Amino acid sequence: MYDSSEGDGSLAEVFWQVARRLRHQSREALAPWGISPSQLRALDVLLRHGPVRPGELAEHLRIAPRSATEVVDALAERGLVERRPDPADRRATQVVVTAAGTELGRAVRAARAAEADRVFAELSDGDRAELDRILRRLAADGIPAEVHPRPGPGP
Repeated sequence: MYDSSEGDGSLAEVFWQVARRLRHQSREALAPWGISPSQLRALDVLLRHGPVRPGELAEHLRIAPRSATEVVDALAERGLVERRPDPADRRATQVVVTAAGTELGRAVRAARAAEADRVFAELSDGDRAELDRILRRLAADGIPAEVHPRPGPGP
């Protein structure tokens, strides 16, 4: 069993400390491109999934549709995405990454990977593999219900 008495703070506190460090370094890595983390997340979704409707993008990002519209507006203003008619329903629109958006996405992804390599360079290959395994499990499983119960129907 994990014993947090060996260091300062709980496992959760240490996790959030590392998350803050990564978030700060990520913002610094994004600065040369003038793109916000939310804009990059949207661009990443579009690069992975291809053209999607704005509502689908909001679902992928787990944000309100209005917020997704603001992100798409900012990306479109910079020429990184375009709105095009949905071929399946011309009344609807899709958000499509432009060549400039693809290029910027690749460049930022490479810079962030280099930054992550620098951050995790302190870890051995075995530690990195174990951390990768643990984080992927947590990302896939989410928070167990018994730790963070969801409200159920009332009595």
